[in-house]
Amino acid sequence: MGISKSKIIALTAGIAAVSPLSHAEIELGQGFSVTGFVDMSFVYVDEDEAASTSKTFAVDQVETNFMYQGSNGVSAQVDIEYGESGTGNGEDETFVEQAFITKQINDSFKVKAGRFLSYSGWETEEPTGLFQYSGTGYAPFFYGFYQQGVSAYYDSEVVDVAFSIVNDVFADPIESDTTNLGSEFMVAVTPVEGLTAKLFYMTQSTDTDDDKEAINFWTAYSTGGLTLAFEYNTAEETAFSGSEADGYLLMANYASGDYGITLRYHDFEIEDAFGTTTVDASAITIAPSMAVGDNLLIVAEYRMDTDDVSDIDTDSFALEALFTF
Repeated sequence: MGISKSKIIALTAGIAAVSPLSHAEIELGQGFSVTGFVDMSFVYVDEDEAASTSKTFAVDQVETNFMYQGSNGVSAQVDIEYGESGTGNGEDETFVEQAFITKQINDSFKVKAGRFLSYSGWETEEPTGLFQYSGTGYAPFFYGFYQQGVSAYYDSEVVDVAFSIVNDVFADPIESDTTNLGSEFMVAVTPVEGLTAKLFYMTQSTDTDDDKEAINFWTAYSTGGLTLAFEYNTAEETAFSGSEADGYLLMANYASGDYGITLRYHDFEIEDAFGTTTVDASAITIAPSMAVGDNLLIVAEYRMDTDDVSDIDTDSFALEALFTF
């Protein structure tokens, strides 16, 4: 999400706004380099009406990104991730997160093919691109995910345009069936220094006439140590058949020297085909941060979630250590 050359370079949009953490590529040989990160956290969760609180400490994710710059504008990238399997059984697994080949046609135009992350979304998939510890949680409904296909990107000083044809836009990064193709279109403008706006339209065909569709729009303005962002999302069929979803976020980050603080509010709602609200959730997040040297960022986060459907509120505290190389 929102990542250009690699997820580590997304630090310039997030962590670098807090402090100048080092994330230069490590050269291993002619044209061959590696970057990566180690992310760990302690999380305390207190949910209304729960019998007890939850306290966890874990290495959330370890990732190594291998990049090779070949000749004639051809390059390749492979990202290997170690983290939770997603089965809910506390299991770990190692897998190929991204693997793609890029051809730089000229200074402004490039094409890539393979498995890659969607450009969509203000908040990145990786912790190295976030201004706080947690994501909103609404990304599966409004953002594209890791995708297999082909993508073209045109880059100019004022307007960028990207178009991707993929097997599955939203959910399955290893989908190989091309029967029901999806597509993602992006237009981005930078009218003045510090101001960026991006609009995405994503659609995924299905075996029925109920194709999945999502629109994601975000804009951000940065000046000095201050970054302000706004995002709006709307989608149909992405949560479940017949669903309609809307969501937005507001974020402010201020950074000075080795210290920073982020304030964020987000809200989203999902309705079924009968107009019944199945999800109505919002949260306020406060996240101060501190850089320890060039490579280590410490983030503390307090988050208060409100669920208007279940009428259950949740308070959580997280302490994250993020090391980049």
